[in-house]
Amino acid sequence: MNTDIENLFKDKVIGHPAGLFVIFFTEMWERFSFYGMKILLVLFLTAPFLSDNPGWEWSRENALALIGTYSSLLYLTPIVGGWLADKYTGYKGAVIIGCFIMMLGHAAMVFETTWSLYLGLALLVIGTGFFKPNMTSMISEMYRGKESKKDGAYTIYYMGVNAGAFFGMMLCGYLAENVGWSYGFGLAGIFMLGGLIQFWLAKDLFGAIGAKPTKVHEVELPQNINEESPKEHNVTAPVKDKLNPFKSFDLILIALSSIGGLLYLFNDPMSKIGNINMLNFNIGPFDGSSVVIVLALILFLILIISRIIRYTPIVRDKIIAVSICGVFTVIFFAAFEQSLGSMTLFARDYTARALTGNSATVFKIIDSILTVVPLAIITWVLYLLFKKTFSKIALSNIVLAATFVFLWYVVFYKINNEFSKDATEVGASWFGILNSFFIITLAPLFSKWWESKYNPSAAMKYGIGLMLLGLGFGVLVFGTLGIPQGAKTASVSMVFLIFAYLFHTMGELCISPVGLSYLSKLVPARMIGFMFGIWYLAIAIGQKAAGTMGGMIDKITEQYSLSTFFLIFTLVPAGFGLLAMLLNPLLKKLMHEVR
Repeated sequence: MNTDIENLFKDKVIGHPAGLFVIFFTEMWERFSFYGMKILLVLFLTAPFLSDNPGWEWSRENALALIGTYSSLLYLTPIVGGWLADKYTGYKGAVIIGCFIMMLGHAAMVFETTWSLYLGLALLVIGTGFFKPNMTSMISEMYRGKESKKDGAYTIYYMGVNAGAFFGMMLCGYLAENVGWSYGFGLAGIFMLGGLIQFWLAKDLFGAIGAKPTKVHEVELPQNINEESPKEHNVTAPVKDKLNPFKSFDLILIALSSIGGLLYLFNDPMSKIGNINMLNFNIGPFDGSSVVIVLALILFLILIISRIIRYTPIVRDKIIAVSICGVFTVIFFAAFEQSLGSMTLFARDYTARALTGNSATVFKIIDSILTVVPLAIITWVLYLLFKKTFSKIALSNIVLAATFVFLWYVVFYKINNEFSKDATEVGASWFGILNSFFIITLAPLFSKWWESKYNPSAAMKYGIGLMLLGLGFGVLVFGTLGIPQGAKTASVSMVFLIFAYLFHTMGELCISPVGLSYLSKLVPARMIGFMFGIWYLAIAIGQKAAGTMGGMIDKITEQYSLSTFFLIFTLVPAGFGLLAMLLNPLLKKLMHEVR
């Protein structure tokens, strides 16, 4: 294995092994297709049937119920996909399987029928389960023994994530809104296919890295300051927790809470969209769905508490600290994920997007620069990769070049089409790119902040992040004050939405990278796998809560106003942000000097 790592580091691009950039481009195409499709989903489902670009005219509540369940499942299947890769397929095999299944999912979406929509979403959920956890696992394996370069490697990797999301939402959204929904869904599938072929043809470059597991080989656990990680483990079974093994009671609680949670996840959209209610009963004033999800939550809390009390006091304190951060994570994502739900609907129905004269010209120029400059930089990186690897993976490079030629074609089609018009209408999906743009531009500043002597504690970071998130919604509250009760459309300035995304991204930079970092520092190495699963579960709960809460936009707007709807997302995150700050002394004590 060490020989394979050394061979990878012989051919370097910008100081990192060429194999990292194979992963970079594979991840870029996957995120291109994933976010390109996801930004379209709520627009397509809720678009009027009788229009120039007809959609399905679902209610916003039904559309967001489905999207909430879909988004939640995307964070649950990687728990299974990571386990299957560790035990059976290896990381490379899991990535190829995931890419292939996701490509089929995108292809199904093109047909715009009920069966193809559900089939496509199911395939995307399954494919993501194989893909999502194993790309980062390959990077971790590639840099074993070279930990000092890992931060830089993950920075490059996440640039690929955001570049893919940026171009996917911009170009898939543009084609879908201006040509037809099938073109947007189809473009996502084309680049997913390109990513699959490119990675498959380059797989030999990695040697034994990410290969199928043998009966015994080294498995790297995240660096942990609490205890030394075992050097060798049998990957055909999880590492046994000698101090707190799972008992039959624990396994029963896991099974029952999982069944309850999955029942709720599937029943929510089924009962609203298809009038199929698997939980058609009432207990007093509570319906079946409420009863099942509350019971599942109670059983899950019993599981967590019963396991926590079995640990030694110091370990117990640290796990309690992680659990408190998990609650704040749920609240954050429940509000933050409105970006691809209610905020996208706000962009379409309540935002003044038509531009004329000088305003239209300025926007076209800025939009063109935002598109061409990043793509030129990434194309230059592609050229550097060619120089280092063409003799080894020529076919992979040719496929990658072909996808870039097609990408440039779509970009020039978009630019030429826009400049041929006197006026322009900013697409509702365009606003989705702002998050990726602000991450790319602001991440270096926040990284410098975290490395300085003014680096806040974990609780303060959560508090600042939640406050910034609430502030972003506060901007929308101010911008929608003039919209009357029950209004279905309005013409609010784009400035409010742009500033909302700016504050939300700043909040994300305070919270999103921090959670997993503190988890790896606080949790004993023998519990890392279990707690990472719990962390993904917290995000999954937040994703479903986002869909459920976002689906209330019509009811709240009709009974009160649109500003009241956004006020909820202002006060709740801000309130929890204040709570996080107040809990700072307690969390510091529970963390036992860990920073």
